[in-house]
Amino acid sequence: MPDASPEDATASVLVEVLDGVATITLNRPDALNAMDEDLTARLMAALERVRDDEAIRCAVITGAGRAFCAGADLRRRAANQSEGRGPTPFPVTPPPLYHSSDAQKPMIAAVNGHCLGAGLELALTCDFRLASTLATFGMPEITLGFFPGGGAPLRLPRAIPLGAAMEILLTGDRIDAQTAREYGLVNRVLQPEELLPEAQRIATRIASHAPLAVRGLREVVMQGLEMPLPQALRWGGAMRWAIGQTEDAKEGPRAFAEKRPPEFTGR
Repeated sequence: MPDASPEDATASVLVEVLDGVATITLNRPDALNAMDEDLTARLMAALERVRDDEAIRCAVITGAGRAFCAGADLRRRAANQSEGRGPTPFPVTPPPLYHSSDAQKPMIAAVNGHCLGAGLELALTCDFRLASTLATFGMPEITLGFFPGGGAPLRLPRAIPLGAAMEILLTGDRIDAQTAREYGLVNRVLQPEELLPEAQRIATRIASHAPLAVRGLREVVMQGLEMPLPQALRWGGAMRWAIGQTEDAKEGPRAFAEKRPPEFTGR
């Protein structure tokens, strides 16, 4: 059964776990799920839980209401300034939630609506993205006198063609879901009512696989992208050998031969 309880329903981040899949919902719909200090802290705690809880094998991140996440809460920032408290300082380095490899488990962004600024940076940390037909994407920071600090200038050009990334970053303009699909920013575009069920279906499929093999595969892909190809191939071969020594690597072929579903234990 899902582990979210009724008293949690008003929290700015909700977490439900079912069949090895954590569904993380950003839950400030009246503010378009903009990131204030509370939401950011709760989101980071949720991602740490995904990382540390062995019962969780995959995660889906989505938003409540009309937005996935509209970015940083600029109204809260402006209010802090008007009250003499000063703006929340920009970090010199992106906070941990922007390092997807730290999660150590696959994450899927189910982008249900507006996905802007820090919201798009969050989506870019995920392994891949699905979008609703209502989704929009953009990096408006340049129109406000600064530029993105959560990794978008580096991740977006790695996710889509350079020219498309530069247009999004330099103009601050939004693109719709179909354009995002054409750029390769999202894997597919779905009707709103189909989005979360499809993301959860895929996540459940991933969660059914041997967790050490999934983790090893992600490490090979993510770290291999930063290596020269010969070094990456050696790294991948070493990881493949190590995973081949696990109990799950023996269970898979055995279950296939016995014509039954495998029972992977993460060992």
